[in-house]
Amino acid sequence: MKVIEHILKTNAKNTGPEFSYEIVPPPRGRSVKDIIDITEKLSGLSPQWIDVTSHASSAYYHENPDGTIHKKTYRKRPGTLGICGIIQNRFRIDTVAHILCQGFTKEETEDALIELNFLGIHNVLALRGDTLNYHKEVSKNRSVNLFASDLVEQIKDLNQGRFIEDISNSAPLDFGIGVAGYPEKHFEAANFKTDIQFLKKKVDAGADYIVTQMFFDNEKYFQFKKSCLEAGITIPIVPGLKVIKNTTQLKTIPKTFSVDLPEVLVDEIIENPEHVEEIGSKWAYKQVEELVSHGEKNIHFYIMNDANLVVDLVKKFKAL
Repeated sequence: MKVIEHILKTNAKNTGPEFSYEIVPPPRGRSVKDIIDITEKLSGLSPQWIDVTSHASSAYYHENPDGTIHKKTYRKRPGTLGICGIIQNRFRIDTVAHILCQGFTKEETEDALIELNFLGIHNVLALRGDTLNYHKEVSKNRSVNLFASDLVEQIKDLNQGRFIEDISNSAPLDFGIGVAGYPEKHFEAANFKTDIQFLKKKVDAGADYIVTQMFFDNEKYFQFKKSCLEAGITIPIVPGLKVIKNTTQLKTIPKTFSVDLPEVLVDEIIENPEHVEEIGSKWAYKQVEELVSHGEKNIHFYIMNDANLVVDLVKKFKAL
């Protein structure tokens, strides 16, 4: 089932909310069992869908014993397509594969989408992706998507059977398309208004729904939704949340995701570091309560690689 169908179905009910989750592939060299263990925990919650992130290659420099230095380029967390296939076909949970502009040509993207379609996966999240730490050479007979809106257009073309080159006996692909929204604006956008305009381009290109970057202040999300509506963005928006589980995340979350942490939350954790998991869970729980009271029926949790706190939180909420 497409994500947009899940959303509309949930919105039509008087019950809720329903939850979805995002996980990351294990580091290169680790076993896929890590993902299976997490998915088994989530499967008991009857998730609407599970997102699987994607990561472009990065450059690493290695010094040889003789003093020479050479560059190695490889993907630190490969396996997005395979993981999606395992989750969807083993656990019967709809999956959303993250598809990136950065680090991939249009030809590579088309190949990945054809493979996903072959696996029966029909949901993708179209992202520009983080800036690469190296310059990827693109041959003259290849092309790239510069922005997420370009990527959405390519996916819509494939849905209409328009491939980069003619493929004999080919049929149109069939993808639902999500895009990212930023309640606190994307860190590269000049201002909030400009960021909303960029989001509108992605929507106009054919996106079905928006899932937001994590936020810890619901007021910022409510203002974001209001600004979207004023800009003519009317597709569903799914709020994204995360449970803080350790004091290190007070530094890493703002740095990595360019979001602010409310002073009240930070002060409480600093004063009671031994209770950080309890504090983080209570904060997220209150966020869910407030979002639901404002009519939100679909909530997305960023799991990363540890589902325990979120599983406990969702079970508690579903028990009401």
